[in-house]
Amino acid sequence: MFISVVIPTYNRRDILEKCLRALQCQNAFDEIDDYEVVVVDDGSTDGTPDWLRTSAATFARVRLIEQSHGGPAEGRNRGVAHSRGDVIVFIDSDLVVTPTFLASHARALARQWQRSGNRLCFTYGAVINTADFENPTGERHKLRDLSWAYFATGNVAIDRQVLERSGLFDTGFRLYGWEDLELGERLRQMGVQLVRCPEAVGYHWHPAFRLAQIPDLIRVERERARMGLVFYRKHPSRRVRMIIQFTWMHRLLWGLLTLGGLLNERTLRPLLAWLIRLGQPSLALELLRLPLNRIGVEALYREARQAGLS
Repeated sequence: MFISVVIPTYNRRDILEKCLRALQCQNAFDEIDDYEVVVVDDGSTDGTPDWLRTSAATFARVRLIEQSHGGPAEGRNRGVAHSRGDVIVFIDSDLVVTPTFLASHARALARQWQRSGNRLCFTYGAVINTADFENPTGERHKLRDLSWAYFATGNVAIDRQVLERSGLFDTGFRLYGWEDLELGERLRQMGVQLVRCPEAVGYHWHPAFRLAQIPDLIRVERERARMGLVFYRKHPSRRVRMIIQFTWMHRLLWGLLTLGGLLNERTLRPLLAWLIRLGQPSLALELLRLPLNRIGVEALYREARQAGLS
């Protein structure tokens, strides 16, 4: 088994270094003949490509591919096209993995292939969120780290031929969100089985929540709404409506939990600031997710009305 780890990146130079160092330190494994790391820089402006070129001796397994800013779907497709592996592992550039990461994916894949007699599966590793930049792998597993997504590219491994048969990522998803879950929907329709692999652990780093991030978080929700509609147009099913929260139940739920919008990013601001001062930025962000979800659902319905879909 030859593994290609495909990593799209955009302006993540500092955490990317931790990501690549972790990938350089993988334990020996019986199932893997060799592996490479394909980094696709998506038009970064923070010096990432130049840094990677000057660090070529440090990161001997890394190959740099560059593209103008086209988004993660285009970046992942380009990474696959330039990769040599018969197995593709997708991770994000802010993920720091454990030394047994690749071996765990490889063992789980090999076991499932043998059990089923085919390669119609992918392994889905564990992602633990952390704001600790200095020691990201020291974070404990939390309830909110659980994910019910079918296929999320933060930590998955899949046979290359199965992936290519699916058609890869739809580059029509140029804004934030849903391109990986949409591919997952096609994989599910092909009968590709999800195999959970909690031993393949990655620590997803993101900076601690600050009030200054609120406008960007609102922008992301609106982008997710637009891309959610792209997802639904491709797969107009009840299942996808539930995934993207395009239902009256979600609209009612977030309306009730925000008291019809009275609890919003402005009215909650003093409470959020107090929680941050108490050293509870994660709790503040979870509280903010109430109005963020309402913003996203309302934006989705607005986009649908304009497109004549609601």
